[in-house]
Amino acid sequence: MGIISYISWIGKHSDYLGVSSGMQEDERGEGETEMAAEALQVQMFSGFTVTYRGKSVIGGVKSRESQFIYLMQLLLHRRRTGISRELLEEVLFEDRDVGDVRHALRSVIYNAKKKLRASGLPDVNYIEQKDGLYYWTEQIPVAEDAEEFERLYREAEKEEDPDSGTERWLEACYCYTGEFLPLHSGILWVMQEAKRYRGMFCECVERAAGLLKERGNFLQMEELGAYAAKINPLSNYEIISMEALVKQGRYEDARKLYDNTADLYFREQGLRPSEQMMTLFRKLGERMEHRHGALDDIQAKLTETENCAPGGYLCSYPVFQGIYRMVGRMMERGGQSVYLMLCTVVDGKGNPLEDVVILEEFTGRLGDAILNSVRRSDAVTRYGRGEYLVLLVNTTREDCDKIQKRINYRFIIGRQRTGVQYYVNSVICTPDGVGMPGR
Repeated sequence: MGIISYISWIGKHSDYLGVSSGMQEDERGEGETEMAAEALQVQMFSGFTVTYRGKSVIGGVKSRESQFIYLMQLLLHRRRTGISRELLEEVLFEDRDVGDVRHALRSVIYNAKKKLRASGLPDVNYIEQKDGLYYWTEQIPVAEDAEEFERLYREAEKEEDPDSGTERWLEACYCYTGEFLPLHSGILWVMQEAKRYRGMFCECVERAAGLLKERGNFLQMEELGAYAAKINPLSNYEIISMEALVKQGRYEDARKLYDNTADLYFREQGLRPSEQMMTLFRKLGERMEHRHGALDDIQAKLTETENCAPGGYLCSYPVFQGIYRMVGRMMERGGQSVYLMLCTVVDGKGNPLEDVVILEEFTGRLGDAILNSVRRSDAVTRYGRGEYLVLLVNTTREDCDKIQKRINYRFIIGRQRTGVQYYVNSVICTPDGVGMPGR
């Protein structure tokens, strides 16, 4: 985030953190603020940028000049500890066939100094060598977002007062704006640092969320969960927001968040939401309270209005699970014949597809084919990437074969090699009234 942008962020979120922007400026002092303004602003989170007095330092660098970028990243991030010649050579030249590595390193450093001087930085010796290590010059101070994040994290660790601790953990959370150097994650030292910062961010979120929950600050807890889920997707941070919504009594918002999260996880990873989120979803149903009202009004709210088109009933997995269990109970007296069908997209050899982009396209097509091939009384849910579950009520095994043919007719186009593999089980009602699989 950098010192200047961090001060700006504090000003915008002063009410949120329980501090005033004026206090922050007074605490920093005019001299320190001026020093920050003269510093080289370095962003390492969610990308790599270097600016000085509002002007980009590396803006004119071409993509093929990666050695200059790698050199700057190492020098600026490890400016306090220095960098060994061996590490610089390893990062800059990797497995390239370089005849004289030391000469090549001197050339990279010489050209880097020329670029830095041409960018408008003060004319100093930017890269210094001391005791066999390379350092960024102390004549040009640096304000780095990753260093600021770690400073806030260490301060939060030492804070014993719960109120101040909440503010410190929140400050650290919002200073982390994304993965460390995401475009260079293949480099070993970057990978190690990214993992370390990610772990620190996770702890910040957990500690802040825990303190907010204890203090009953559920609105801030909701916002924190949303921010964490955006910064570190597919990490179950939606649970924080969902729990905060439930605590506020905003059950409908919590249900919508669950549905959106379930759809995202299916779409991006082909996974169902975690068991923790599904447990929270079940508890949500138990806690939902409604004001007293006329039965007609209640019935109107229960009636399906959004999806009245012909075809199967598409629902989330927890809803499908509830329908399955309810149908199992109804079979005790109705004597209905019920089948559970699993539909899976496969290639021409019957193997699951591996190409994520192609699989996502076929998953959507399969869903449409299934919904248009079953009755309105049949329930459908997306079980994973390239997979759907269908609950066929009051049908026969022969009807299942007919349904499969209808799905194939709508799904397979021309000489398309991709097909659908079907698995069908009958649902047997046990003496306990629970629907069990059967062949």
